Amino acid sequence: MHNGIFYSRFAKVVAHFCGRPSVFTLAVGIIAVWIVTGPIFGFSDTWQLVINTGTTIITFLMVFLIQNTQNRDTEAIQLKLDELIRATKGAHNALLDLEELEVNDLDEFRAKYEALAAAARAELKRGFQDTGTPEP
Repeated sequence: MHNGIFYSRFAKVVAHFCGRPSVFTLAVGIIAVWIVTGPIFGFSDTWQLVINTGTTIITFLMVFLIQNTQNRDTEAIQLKLDELIRATKGAHNALLDLEELEVNDLDEFRAKYEALAAAARAELKRGFQDTGTPEP
């Protein structure tokens, strides 16, 4: 199996597993045990180092797994939105794949749609409906 496919599947499974309430409860339990054992170990540097090291390692690894899952989910959502735009009569196909544009290009699109929204709100205040296609 290709490493990318394996990692992607692994990240999805781990992220799904770690998002369960039982895993959160387990993490809270570990913290509680650590707190309770503080007096036993005299709140020593080693006692503190155990929790600091453990949480740092877990956090470091989870960042990559969660980012992989989030990237995949975001890409899937973008593709679905692109398909809705492509399949909708009268939609602007120039809006396909916007996430790949540079910030300046996105700002131009945003300004256009902000102007359309402002015009629609003004029409609402004058008692008109804001449905339909506002462009000629």
